[in-house]
Amino acid sequence: MKKTFALITAAIALAGGSAQAQTAAPAPAPQPPYAVGRIVTLAEAKTIAAASEAEARKNGWTMVITILEPNGAPVFSEKMDGTQYGSTEVALKKAQTSANFRRPTSYFQDAVKAGTLNSIFSGATAIEGGELLLVDGKIIGAIGVSGGSGAQDGQVARAGAAVLK
Repeated sequence: MKKTFALITAAIALAGGSAQAQTAAPAPAPQPPYAVGRIVTLAEAKTIAAASEAEARKNGWTMVITILEPNGAPVFSEKMDGTQYGSTEVALKKAQTSANFRRPTSYFQDAVKAGTLNSIFSGATAIEGGELLLVDGKIIGAIGVSGGSGAQDGQVARAGAAVLK
C-alpha cells in the first residue's frame, strides 16, 4: 500500500513537472516608450483644448476635453454644451490611462481587439481618445476626450496634441 501511494505521488509529481516545463513563459510587458519631462502649463492646456474643441466643432461633435499632468493631476477640463454627462468621467479615465501607462488608449483598445484582456484588468480604459502630450519626445501630460465614437474621440484628442509639435 505504501509503495502504491509512493508510486502515485511520484507519477503526479513527474506529470506536473513535465507540464510546467512545456508551458511557455509569458512575454514581458513592453516598456513605456516615452520618459516624463516637464509639466504641461495651464496656458498650453487651454491651447490644446481650444484646438480639440475646434476639431470637434468642425465635425459637429460635442465633447468633454480633459488635460492632465504626467502624474494624473488635473490641469484643465471643459464640457461642450450638449455633451452627455457620462463623458466627463470617461474623458478623465482616458487621460489617466494615457498618463499612468505612458501610452495612447488606442494601444489598449487594440490589445483587447486582439484578444488580450489583461489591460482592462489593470484599470486601463481601452477606448480610443486618450493621447500623450509630448514635447521633445518627453511626456508633459495627457489628454482625454469623450462624447463621440472612439474614433471621433481619438481624432479630436490628436488634433489637440498636435498643437505641441
